[in-house]
Amino acid sequence: MSRIHDMGGRFGDGAVTPDFGQEPVFKEEWHGRALALTLASGFLGQWTLDEGRHMRESLSPNDYMRFSYYEKWLAGLANLLVEKGVVSRDELENGSTNTAAEALLARVIKAEDVPARLSKGGPTERDVGPKALFAVGDLVKTHPAGNTTVPGGHTRLPIYAGGKTGQIVAIHGNHVFPDTNAHQAGEAPEPLYTVAFKANELWKHPDGPKDLVMLDLWQSYLAPL
Repeated sequence: MSRIHDMGGRFGDGAVTPDFGQEPVFKEEWHGRALALTLASGFLGQWTLDEGRHMRESLSPNDYMRFSYYEKWLAGLANLLVEKGVVSRDELENGSTNTAAEALLARVIKAEDVPARLSKGGPTERDVGPKALFAVGDLVKTHPAGNTTVPGGHTRLPIYAGGKTGQIVAIHGNHVFPDTNAHQAGEAPEPLYTVAFKANELWKHPDGPKDLVMLDLWQSYLAPL
């Protein structure tokens, strides 16, 4: 059974029609505020990027399908704030604060610091971890999509690319492993590769059979062919 959020590469959802920059960055004012609130809350240091992604994925199927993009962000953020004890559900409803939130005031990002902090991003590259098992040009096969340690847990291997054959085209060093980091099981950094897949390997009837799809995949997702 596919996960509700794992929608990439599915048939039946219609064509992708890019706007080529004709649409505004935020169609509604509150969209920008939702993004800003999510980023500002992340600077409190109470969860990782992967935990944030997993919380959005963990919304109920009904909510996930009916919520717009930024409604998903806000719902995931609200659940994180409650789960981490930053606020309670009652405080979210009433707009009140508590001592737990006040203890995090020192971590609040100020407006004048936003550009510099955002420009640093959230680097995931690490100097520790296993050596790369594969080299550029190697053929590899992906494991079936899914978190192998946490049933139903977060993973960056999309379901349409599970059990498929591709070729290593780049090696990016060791990076934080999302499948563990999303579940407070440690960063467990490991080699990250760009793997090229032929479109007709991923789909039975692709529109462009000669197209190549590039995916950045961790070593744990791959096996030698």
